[in-house]
Amino acid sequence: MAAPISKSLRNVTVSASLAVAVLAGTGLGIGSYTFFYANGWSYFTNDPAACANCHVMQTHYDAWVKSSHRAVATCNDCHTPPNLIGKYYTKADHGFWHSYAFTTGDFHEPIFMKARSRAIVQASCRRCHGQIVEAIESPDPHRGQMDCLLCHGTVGHPM
Repeated sequence: MAAPISKSLRNVTVSASLAVAVLAGTGLGIGSYTFFYANGWSYFTNDPAACANCHVMQTHYDAWVKSSHRAVATCNDCHTPPNLIGKYYTKADHGFWHSYAFTTGDFHEPIFMKARSRAIVQASCRRCHGQIVEAIESPDPHRGQMDCLLCHGTVGHPM
């Protein structure tokens, strides 16, 4: 009597393995299609045109093209950390959540930066304009850091 139970368990194991393989294959197939359809390889570059792959970013890209920052900075220079791991982690994080939001339609229009993204941009401002910031910022540590974007929020890509 043990043999039928063993055969039965083997069939369940094979069925479960097949189901996992089908789900993994489906996920990989859909993910690959989406990656190629959305020009996924372009996001590994430093080309600002990649940011305009999404229609929501087109006005930001067009404004950046007209800005003074175009001559000295790309989107990645301001919107990702300068180190390799931080840069690609941020790109992957933004890419996933942007794709999710646009696919589900759950995003604010016009788009706006979340706190983490704002902190990255703020650090970028300070990195490039450190001498100016140092000259005008209060030496009193209790006052905190100035928020560059409070007054200069449209400098990189004026709207």
